Amino acid sequence: MSKALRFSEKWFRRGLWLVAFVFASFLIGLGGTIVGDLPKVEQRQTLDDFMDPVATPKLRQTIKEAQRAGKDAQETLEQAQLQLKVAQADNQAARETFSNWLATRRATARVDQDTELIQRTEQLDALRKTERDALTRVEAQQQAALNASQTESRANTQLQDFENTAQVAWHKAGRAQELRVFLYRLMLTLPLLALAGWLFAKKRKGSYWPFVWGFIFFALFAFFVELVPYLPSYGGYVRYIVGIGITALVGRYAILALNGYLERQKLTEQLPDAQRREELSYDTALARLAKGLCPGCERTVELKDAKNDFCPHCGIGLHDHCGQCNTRKSAFSKFCHGCGTAALKA
Repeated sequence: MSKALRFSEKWFRRGLWLVAFVFASFLIGLGGTIVGDLPKVEQRQTLDDFMDPVATPKLRQTIKEAQRAGKDAQETLEQAQLQLKVAQADNQAARETFSNWLATRRATARVDQDTELIQRTEQLDALRKTERDALTRVEAQQQAALNASQTESRANTQLQDFENTAQVAWHKAGRAQELRVFLYRLMLTLPLLALAGWLFAKKRKGSYWPFVWGFIFFALFAFFVELVPYLPSYGGYVRYIVGIGITALVGRYAILALNGYLERQKLTEQLPDAQRREELSYDTALARLAKGLCPGCERTVELKDAKNDFCPHCGIGLHDHCGQCNTRKSAFSKFCHGCGTAALKA
């Protein structure tokens, strides 16, 4: 088609196509903003919305308190263990000193050291009591840490049970919400696609065709980019079924269009040569000739062969001779390229 257009007309058409794409880009931007805001129509639900509103906060508070108590018990336990080590070391050192002193006393057998023996024995008893008290504090903190850990574990188990139960309802509500949002998008994009189909069928060759094509590009983008990716999957069944349905509809339309075109071509090829030539537009004929096709039946013909004055497939005239200078020329040319004489209408 481009070879049949005037040079300026080519650039005008390119500019108009640019207008179509720019118009489509602005429409796509507006449509994308609207479609992106559609999920805001409904409040986004969280897992907490499906959990027990009374028991859940209590369990979480119990877990926090148990964690805090466990941390405090662990810190106190570390201090108690350190104090126990000190008490054990003091007791051990005192026992060794007492053993050495007792061995010396036995060797000397001095009676005046009986009072000191009693004092040293009392000191050892006090150290043993201090060690025992330290061990008791360690055991108490170990018990407190264990209690806090068990309390936290029980609360976590109960909370996990609540979450597992709520998870099912949350996923179910999420799928329902996704379906509703998809339906919102469908109600928005489907009329656009239907309008684009009507414009393609009725208005794509009109004076305002750049805006028509821009809207068509926008509607296709809105449907296949803004809608199809959000189509609920349900394991892939929905998408495959929808894909099969769309393919079947498009295929059926293409088959009917092809059969209709072939039927029209058969009827057209039965018409007289002059009538067929009148029904062909000048630009269409030149575009087909530029591609090496017969303007009447669109089959390939050898136009450079000087003997091919008629299409061997449909019989329409391809070349004739100028009535003024007898130059062989295209039968669809409006003027003779040899002398410039206007072509005689058949």
